[in-house]
Amino acid sequence: MIESIQIPMGEHTLTIETGRVAKQASGAVTVRCGDTMILAAVVGSDSPREGIDFFPLSVDYRERGYAAGKFPGGFFKREGRPSEKETLSARLIDRPIRPLFPDGYRNEVQIMITVLSSDQVNDADVLGLIGAAASLVISPVPLLHTIAGVRVGRVDGTLILNPSFEQLDQGDLNLIVAGSADSLTMVEGGGREVSEQEIVEALEFGHAAVKEICAAIDGLRDKVGKPKLEVEPPVLDETLKARVEELGRDKMC
Repeated sequence: MIESIQIPMGEHTLTIETGRVAKQASGAVTVRCGDTMILAAVVGSDSPREGIDFFPLSVDYRERGYAAGKFPGGFFKREGRPSEKETLSARLIDRPIRPLFPDGYRNEVQIMITVLSSDQVNDADVLGLIGAAASLVISPVPLLHTIAGVRVGRVDGTLILNPSFEQLDQGDLNLIVAGSADSLTMVEGGGREVSEQEIVEALEFGHAAVKEICAAIDGLRDKVGKPKLEVEPPVLDETLKARVEELGRDKMC
């Protein structure tokens, strides 16, 4: 079943669709803004990986040349390892999502984001973040909160939602805001001599848009979401906890 939602985002409309491609994934969506489109697919294992004490999450973000109508030529006929931009974009997606999985969850999760089309106007990294969050929400993989992310720019003192590359060059602020409807989980970016008060205003501006996207993703989950896996909370060693408190509480207070 194909379902899609549309959200007005600045000068463009953000479209999230599921059910058309990557049907074998645990959850998959396409996200489009202008003529830039990404595919985000999530696959999660049904059982935890044995013998590890960390959460095995991997995020892969790839911008293929064909997305811009270009193909490798010359001696190298294939595209190589991820570029610096792709690696940084993958980290941008990983950071706000990783803390939102339940404690003790040790099932392997892979998030694959592929840029299908680039209009060379709208950046795809934030679309990848939205797609990763949406695909997780509709999948059986447990996630504590619905999240989303937006980029905030400013040109001539006016805040802009998901600005184009040209607007970012003209403006004095480039801020990525990610979080849930209740709070922010990540902020990254920079500005040219922007005051603290102006940064706070940009955060509030971005968070308002994040709330709208989260509400839309929740609506999509209500239509096509799969039952979540149950996670047993880790057993806490009370003896060890008491010993640590005995040795360290007075020194920390």
